[in-house]
Amino acid sequence: MNLVKWDPFRELEDVTNRLNRIFGQPLVRAESGQNMLAVADWAPSVDISETDTAYLIKGEIPGVKKEDVKVTIQDGMLTIQGERKQEKEEKGKKFHRVECSYGSFTRSFRVPGDADENSVKAEFKDGMLNVTLAKSEKAKPKSINVSVS
Repeated sequence: MNLVKWDPFRELEDVTNRLNRIFGQPLVRAESGQNMLAVADWAPSVDISETDTAYLIKGEIPGVKKEDVKVTIQDGMLTIQGERKQEKEEKGKKFHRVECSYGSFTRSFRVPGDADENSVKAEFKDGMLNVTLAKSEKAKPKSINVSVS
């Protein structure tokens, strides 16, 4: 009886290959002829929260320059676009493993009806994009005193 070392990532590759065949995406081959797990595009992680006065969108986009990020709002849709550029291989420098995702990304979110599309603010610092979308005046909660007779 031969002992075979279990590789959980190999099973993940098998599942990915099956799904790629189902959806018609081409497989990527390694130099050794084996299939490789490949990610074509990437999407930054985003947290969306709400306060009484605004909607807050926080996106993690490390390794992306401020100039490569664009935030637009049009027809009730907030769109965040950007690109993380891959480091070019230099002479005398070999990459043994590349796990970070590179390339362009786009994330779009439907803006709630009570949001003021004219008051979008975006800040980018230390790989974090913070977008603030204020609520319109009519949407802010009002407190009404009720008198008891």
